[in-house]
Amino acid sequence: MSESNDALLETPEHVLSTLDGDGSRRWINPKLSTGTWWKRRRVVAYALMIVFVVIPHIRINGKPAILLDIAARKFTVLGKTFLPTDTILLALLMLSVFFTIVLVTAITGRAWCGWACPQTVYMEFLFRPIDRFFGGTKGKGGKPKANRNPLMAVARIAVYVLLCMFLAHTFLAYFVGTEKLSQWVRSSPVDHPVAFLVMAGTTVAMLFDFLYFREQMCLIACPYGRFQSVMLDRQSLIVAYDPVRGEPRQKGKRKLDDDSRGDCVACNQCVVVCPTGIDIREGLQMECINCTQCIDACDDVMEKTGQPKGLIRFSSQDAIERKPARIARGRTIVYPLILSAVLGGLAYALVVKSGFDARIIRGKGAPFTMAASGDVRNSFSVRLVNREDEPKSFQLAIDSSSLTGASLNGVSADAIKLKVIDPEMLELKPGQSILVPVSIDFPDSLTKDDGNEPVDVVVTDGRGQERRILVRLLGPR
Repeated sequence: MSESNDALLETPEHVLSTLDGDGSRRWINPKLSTGTWWKRRRVVAYALMIVFVVIPHIRINGKPAILLDIAARKFTVLGKTFLPTDTILLALLMLSVFFTIVLVTAITGRAWCGWACPQTVYMEFLFRPIDRFFGGTKGKGGKPKANRNPLMAVARIAVYVLLCMFLAHTFLAYFVGTEKLSQWVRSSPVDHPVAFLVMAGTTVAMLFDFLYFREQMCLIACPYGRFQSVMLDRQSLIVAYDPVRGEPRQKGKRKLDDDSRGDCVACNQCVVVCPTGIDIREGLQMECINCTQCIDACDDVMEKTGQPKGLIRFSSQDAIERKPARIARGRTIVYPLILSAVLGGLAYALVVKSGFDARIIRGKGAPFTMAASGDVRNSFSVRLVNREDEPKSFQLAIDSSSLTGASLNGVSADAIKLKVIDPEMLELKPGQSILVPVSIDFPDSLTKDDGNEPVDVVVTDGRGQERRILVRLLGPR
């Protein structure tokens, strides 16, 4: 009984790839395999780093390429400014991003994780090279040398701090703009404490991530790996080991006429180069980020042993099992159709997007009052928002064509009068939002049938754009 319990309580060598059986942290120091795929990823990674730094400095139509001004509630993307009221545009944009990710994952697997995710890009092509430089393993990776100079460890952390501060300032530029950021950098933090705390907090978060948390962001915190089971199918491209060709494994070079063993020489290089510490030979795993380091390492070994490359390669589960490939399948048909519809809707919404917003709010208190002239008066407030970067002058008018002869009850259309309490309020500055009080007077006979009468109020900006708003005039029966 005791032996049975001992067997049940026995823990594996690694609970996770970063956690040993005794619960201690297992630090991963992957070796570097500088093969074809690594060189391609390096070009993509450094291009993305440059783009991230340059974007806040680019101007399109005099505006930043991207500026997410949360304080002013204005969001500029590719020279166009959006406001929080653009709910349809925001919803379509989020849907397009979601279906793009789903479609790319269904076709190419976790290409985002290994090639474009900021966590992977900066960890593998900025911070790990720094580790190798100060750890004495430049160009090859692996565990740092044991007899390192303590000053090198201090210098490594100092470089981390400087880089994280630079990245934090660049990140902040996306939300405040480069001009304001430049002013803040040259002034005391006392003058802008909130922005300084945001920058300091972002720096600390990056230091924690890249200095300590590292690959655990992919293994523990990021939900994307857990979603892959519903986004992938057996035809999706993944980094895969070919067990049909590789098994059974045996150390040493395989002879060409020896069919009793597979091509895998059990060198374990695919494991020691993996940045998440997994063994790709165990099949598709949540922790795999498609970084292709195992492909480069295995191809290098195959070349040295005189065997064909591709024992580990980009493939699909069905292809590994020697099943035919199917380009047209449910996911690759439905997802593009949905994405095309969403992108079409987004394009249409951008084209018809108005340069201003207008809506009418009924005034508080009694639904109607009697004016000195004897007419019925309804009070409203018109919310005007100038979305453009130029001043605008607005006009408000009643559309008499919205009233038929039957609904007028003998009342002349000219007898329905709209009055702006303060006409100067119709002159709006760029980006300004204002509440303009207005009143509409009309004869009491207009509403004698059922106590209300619909009418259109037309708001124009003098540049050919107009908004029509339906208003119900309330009065005595």
